[in-house]
Amino acid sequence: MPDQNPCPPHPVLPAYYENGSERAVFIRSIFDRTASYYDRINSIFSLGSGKWYRRWMLRTAGLRQGHTLLDVATGTGLVAQEAATLTAPANIVGLDMSPGMLAECRRKLPIQVVQADAQALPFAENSMDMLSMGYALRHVRDLNATFRGYLQVLKPGGNLLILEIGRARSPTVQAFLRFYLGKVVPFLSGVTASRESRTLMAYYWDTIEHCIPPEQILQNLKQAGFANVRKHTSFGVFHAYMATKGRD
Repeated sequence: MPDQNPCPPHPVLPAYYENGSERAVFIRSIFDRTASYYDRINSIFSLGSGKWYRRWMLRTAGLRQGHTLLDVATGTGLVAQEAATLTAPANIVGLDMSPGMLAECRRKLPIQVVQADAQALPFAENSMDMLSMGYALRHVRDLNATFRGYLQVLKPGGNLLILEIGRARSPTVQAFLRFYLGKVVPFLSGVTASRESRTLMAYYWDTIEHCIPPEQILQNLKQAGFANVRKHTSFGVFHAYMATKGRD
């Protein structure tokens, strides 16, 4: 049964797709077409918050040696690559809806990969010690349904980590982000990678600028049933949402 109170992370963006049902088709297509360039353009986009930040947040959220990890929207494996320094690669499953991205991930990492939608996880209940998602929450259809699915696959006491980038509270910083992420990054991506890469980075910025506020995301996590819901913010724009599945 469809959720009676769906919560999309941002409204429909008609510059890229006309309605909600076209969103998944657009996202899968644009990521497939840019998969071979993604690591290159990510280095431009990330503002220096690369490997050290992902590893730091994974450790802070509770990932330890021996833990099983489901990395949702794994893409080319940027989060999974850092997770593999904290737990065995055999314990990591990377999930993504884009076969092109998964092909790139397979070339880099000896982890299991699964092609599936973040909102329809093909895993048993209580099967994962931790679930991570790096900079992809803005691409799901419904936060409420997504978070309920995440809660379901985690073991009691399991941890959740969602990395995202959001609007800055400071008008000055937001103006810089709009210029750098909204103009410079798409331009450089188009020059150094491909025209589709420019479209992807322009889309990235539009989803950031129109995304619901962090307070709403925290509330959605609580409503889904997560405990110890919290957020760590770095540089005013990089948000690490963390939560735990209760043991009751």
